[in-house]
Amino acid sequence: MTETVPAPRWRELAPGVFTRRYAGWDLSVGLVVGAARCLVVDTREGPDEGAELAAAVREITSLPWSVVLTHDHFDHADGLPAFLPCEVWAHPACAAALRERDRAVPDYRPVDGRVELDLGGRSVVLDHPGAAHSRGDVYVHVPGTGVVFAGDLVEHVPGGSFGTESFGADTTLAGWPPALTRLLGLAPHTVVPGHGEVVGPGFLARCRDELRLLLDLHHAVRAGELSPDAAAARSRLPADVTVAALAAPG
Repeated sequence: MTETVPAPRWRELAPGVFTRRYAGWDLSVGLVVGAARCLVVDTREGPDEGAELAAAVREITSLPWSVVLTHDHFDHADGLPAFLPCEVWAHPACAAALRERDRAVPDYRPVDGRVELDLGGRSVVLDHPGAAHSRGDVYVHVPGTGVVFAGDLVEHVPGGSFGTESFGADTTLAGWPPALTRLLGLAPHTVVPGHGEVVGPGFLARCRDELRLLLDLHHAVRAGELSPDAAAARSRLPADVTVAALAAPG
């Protein structure tokens, strides 16, 4: 069954912490508002979409903004020009990937570990949990609210946790379960996935367990212990998703 995504609107998850979900790519973005400035989490997929999001942010606040990119994939990052000039936070691998695609890339503030931002009376933590969905994944934690913006470390597609597009040439399957364990260690009660509806920690744990099984199957196929068809039969995810995951680097 295909889920119907409502028209985009801001949803307040905690005081001053918002998400906005779009039918296009079923993308979820974020906004965290402090007393001095705000932080925009991802920028949508192109200049027009970025401009729409920038205008929507101004419906909430007139404060100056900074941007954090959860990773380099176009549906999350290519709306950035609509927000420039501003401070942009991203993992170095994200910035490098955008430059390889000939995108206009400003000087980034690197997130290659834990970074804490002060928005004025509100702290926001940016962290790189290691290579997982992409080489440059970054999640955003808003301490004291229980809210985490996970980017594509967590996806929620109808009928399962992941789609075939979740696993690409820049995916590191072995790093993904530990990354989700790191998120679970924050004890979140509200997790905003890169795609799909807001979820809770139980869904996060389910994603981790599905990925652990995929990793075990990946190793078994590489070792010649299972055929791809036999591995797909043992997976908890649809066969096409499992095949895509098995083709990803281990």
